Amino acid sequence: MSEVRIRHRQGGFVLDAEFSLDGAWTVLFGPSGAGKSTLLRILAGLLAPQEGRITIGGRTLLDTAQGIAVPAGRRSIGFVTQQPALFPHLTVRQNIAFGVRHLSAPARAGRVHEMLHLFGAEALADRGAKNLSGGERQRVALARALAPAPQLLLLDEPLAALDAASAKDILRRLLDFEVRVLYVSHDLAEIWRMPAELVLLDRGRVTATGPLRQVLAADRERLLEQLGS
Repeated sequence: MSEVRIRHRQGGFVLDAEFSLDGAWTVLFGPSGAGKSTLLRILAGLLAPQEGRITIGGRTLLDTAQGIAVPAGRRSIGFVTQQPALFPHLTVRQNIAFGVRHLSAPARAGRVHEMLHLFGAEALADRGAKNLSGGERQRVALARALAPAPQLLLLDEPLAALDAASAKDILRRLLDFEVRVLYVSHDLAEIWRMPAELVLLDRGRVTATGPLRQVLAADRERLLEQLGS
């Protein structure tokens, strides 16, 4: 069981959201300013809400009523944004290995190799992170986030800055990988064919949930008008 219930006020904006994360992929969809990125920061443990409860796979990460708040580094959550933050002084291999330092050297090397292969980045292994293109940086950021085998992977519009071919290739590779994902987007075309559940967020509130195409089909015209305004 994986459930999210959050109430958080920032200035005049109130995020009041409740939904489950029981499918392999869940898309958090809504216009800019809906509260999507704020919600992801709360899930990751980077922002403390005034009220809330978060359970992932039956493990309680946050329960404000009981004073439970697992630190970000112990939540087993990977987080990748549109602008990946790699260590520029490290190589690609060293960046990916950073999150699995607790493994033995052979196990660490094997996991790094697996992640490089998953994202088609073997040729980049010994290149400095500061010398990568935008698409290459995003592949490495995703590989680094997945290396520790997180319980949940948060993706905050990770493909928005990439060309169509790179975005399609990375998304295909992610969909083939077994990990629970919460994917944030405001691009209807990008998510339309995803085999995912949908959480529709508008002005800080969940307005609909369910199978992605089923929910979007009922609201497609209104969403297109809203997103285009």
